[in-house]
Amino acid sequence: MAKEENAFVVCPVPMAAAQIFLVTPRSAEPAAFPAVLGAVFAAADIAALLVRRHERSEADYRALVGAVLPVAQDAGCAVLVEDDAALARALGADGVHVSGNFRAIRDALAAVKPDLIVGAGPARTRHEAMTIGELGVDYIFFGDLDQPADAPAREMGAWWSETFEVPAVLSGAAGEDAAGCEFLALGEGFWAGGEPPAVLAARAASALETA
Repeated sequence: MAKEENAFVVCPVPMAAAQIFLVTPRSAEPAAFPAVLGAVFAAADIAALLVRRHERSEADYRALVGAVLPVAQDAGCAVLVEDDAALARALGADGVHVSGNFRAIRDALAAVKPDLIVGAGPARTRHEAMTIGELGVDYIFFGDLDQPADAPAREMGAWWSETFEVPAVLSGAAGEDAAGCEFLALGEGFWAGGEPPAVLAARAASALETA
């Protein structure tokens, strides 16, 4: 599976390094969250931001995506919408993350490629990962979207990165390595506790050093 030319670029960093892939928390709100993001982006280079929908209504989700888009994109961070290719294109996001089945992935690819990024996951088995990779996605996600990956998911992410060229995103935590994957995803645990932006910024910088 050779990498296609797309907007989701793996930067020329050392083999042991990974880039940071942030995942928004349930607590993210359009009014306050952009300022928090701004502090994090000022402290560390963040490759991508997945805006999780959770239980938000369509209007609330659209408002959140619209609020974080300029902050993230001004920092050179790709913004990914969850499971809504049409919304990603309408709002000017950089891509869509598909958490659904193979048909949903195919539909997203048909709708936005080659203009936008299409990533998918979590992949729960090696067979599922290989099938997703063969569809032509730009990355595959291993582990829970919100929580650090368990041991089997970490092992699968490491196997994938050693074997295939499609980039891998591994869910993890600040202070963890990415098990050879190109991206380390930081979700709920990264944002937990309601720390001020300065603390989160320091955590992001530390995560980038250890990933």
